[in-house]
Amino acid sequence: MSKKVLLNGANGKMCQRIKELIAKNPAYNVQVVAERNSGDNNEIKDIDMVIDFSLPAGAEEGFKIAKENKIPFLTGTTGLSDKFIEEMVAEKNIAVFFAPNMSIGVYSFIKILKTAKEMFTQGYEVSVHEIHHTNKKDAPSGTAKKIAREIKFPIEEITHERLEDVIGMHQVIFKSKKGDEEITLKHNAINRDLFANSAIFIANWMFTKEPGCYKMKDYIKEKQNA
Repeated sequence: MSKKVLLNGANGKMCQRIKELIAKNPAYNVQVVAERNSGDNNEIKDIDMVIDFSLPAGAEEGFKIAKENKIPFLTGTTGLSDKFIEEMVAEKNIAVFFAPNMSIGVYSFIKILKTAKEMFTQGYEVSVHEIHHTNKKDAPSGTAKKIAREIKFPIEEITHERLEDVIGMHQVIFKSKKGDEEITLKHNAINRDLFANSAIFIANWMFTKEPGCYKMKDYIKEKQNA
């Protein structure tokens, strides 16, 4: 029997695409039975999971709904407060999945960047730049902040742009202080299906998990060992 999900942030582009993909692919074994947006007060019952791509306030509302219904909560919303992230990490009664970027490729990209940072420690200046669409509320992006933390780069030095049709691009440059070379590493999201399909795959995985907080590294590790 298909699992029943609530899309939290239903009017957003990500939830709309998730809804379209689920409708086209019965093999995903999930169905959208409820939708809400930040601030909605409609009563939510008889659901198996909350999938959230909304706003920080909406994510907290979705988390509350998941806890009230004792069901898993998956969120890709960015710009969340440290307090709320700590609350999700400490959750012991439901399964929670939190990732500021649902792309498996981005996870691998960050691992590559960490290796590159070790290789280019001496004699190189580092810069981090991100570009997103004009509707993205937070800047710099959650992924850019994650990259900065992982390579020990000051978050306040991240540069960013907002352009009309860019899904999401993250770039790290290692520039020789001698000025004789420049190494550029970049991840560019071409299509939102990258994130939407990944969210659906992870949602199905979450139905099998015990209460606790999970991240992308947990999902990838288990899939690699399967």
